Amino acid sequence: MSKRDNPRLKLSSSRDGKNKRSSHAIGKDGRLGAERKSASSRRAPSKAARPVAAPRAERSFEANPNLIIGRNPVMEALKSGRSIDKLLMQKDAEGSAKKIASLARERKIVVQYVDKIALDKLAPGRPHQGVAAYAAAKEYESIDAILKRAEQKGEDPLIVALDGLEDPHNLGAVLRSCDGAGAHGVIIPGRRAVGLTETVAKASAGAIEYVPVAKVTNLGQALDELKEKGLWVAAVDMDGENYSDASLSGPMVLVIGGEGQGVSRIVRDKADYIISIPMRGRVNSLNASNAAAIVLYEVDRQRHKN
Repeated sequence: MSKRDNPRLKLSSSRDGKNKRSSHAIGKDGRLGAERKSASSRRAPSKAARPVAAPRAERSFEANPNLIIGRNPVMEALKSGRSIDKLLMQKDAEGSAKKIASLARERKIVVQYVDKIALDKLAPGRPHQGVAAYAAAKEYESIDAILKRAEQKGEDPLIVALDGLEDPHNLGAVLRSCDGAGAHGVIIPGRRAVGLTETVAKASAGAIEYVPVAKVTNLGQALDELKEKGLWVAAVDMDGENYSDASLSGPMVLVIGGEGQGVSRIVRDKADYIISIPMRGRVNSLNASNAAAIVLYEVDRQRHKN
């Protein structure tokens, strides 16, 4: 049988012809079939094809890598001596929660009592049991350890004391400037101030690993103790001596105030002298981390000018 007479080939050829004609047939809308097919392929994907966002609870947990949730984990963290910045306790928590709060106070850790809804929002979907704690991104050092660091380098101590700094980005920037200018450490108060959070670590660009930070219960008392050890205390504040005219070459503590209130009156009274950064424009103050950087590098300049 020849190919011309083969009924299978005739049927296949007939179908191919129909397919070709149907793909280019003009529809009721006046468009060719191929055009309708191309237009449909450009339609937005269905809702089922869209990527699904991560659950809110998971995103919250990943954003707080130093958050400890639950009574047993928090208790063990306290017992182990891990650096804790703050303990959050449900107001009506009973049983072992009271023991946890007592242990935190013994270690001079801030205990903040909150409503249950606050903890629910902090750890959505997780069994917090009325207790949560913020661990420090890095362990705190003692003031003696900071002084010993200067001694080992054969340098006069240079310490930055932060009075009520609350912005983690500012603290991170201060740590970065301290590392660059050769400061030996930073002192922060335990209350009404930011601690060594993960945001601080990121803002410091790695400087948190090289600049020791001491947390103290009473900043004024800590300054008195440093003065007894021979350090001069200079507070950066309004209405002081021009920082470039002041003698900053000896053993020194530079006090930088918080974002809103500046240096507190009690801490200002502890200072041996006040230094100021002249402002030529209409804004009367600088960002805390900028002020710290300017004065730190003036100290570095005076120490190395000879």
